[in-house]
Amino acid sequence: MIFSTLSQSDRYAALHPLFPRAFEYMRNTDLHALMPGVYQIVGDDLFAIVEHVPGRTRDDAKLECHRRYIDIQLVLDGTDEMGWKTLADCNDPVDEYSAERDIRFFNDAPSIWVATPPDHFCLFFPEDAHAPLVSDSFIRKVIFKIAV
Repeated sequence: MIFSTLSQSDRYAALHPLFPRAFEYMRNTDLHALMPGVYQIVGDDLFAIVEHVPGRTRDDAKLECHRRYIDIQLVLDGTDEMGWKTLADCNDPVDEYSAERDIRFFNDAPSIWVATPPDHFCLFFPEDAHAPLVSDSFIRKVIFKIAV
């Protein structure tokens, strides 16, 4: 997991061939003008999901992980307190991995919580279980999905 600001995103561009394109899209697109939904950037290899949803409690948030995609979760409005735990330490799955949805949930408690304010992001690799959307208000964010 990486926690950083959009202004520092160039530090991470070399970690994946599509990261520069994702960060370029973040900087050159009026993300606040986008309606909630899915936006294709490079087909199924890089796309963005815009969400504007009410936050949930820590108790209601489930850790999740993905196998096919890396997440870059950029907060636009509100503060998203995201939970994190290394996938290797998750021992209480809710269900089996869904290949169709590229997701698996866990009942385990996060090891840490990261309060992520606007213009900050958390970058989650497949080995990072994460519990997003924890807040006492609405959260507007963009989740960039980058194919592994």
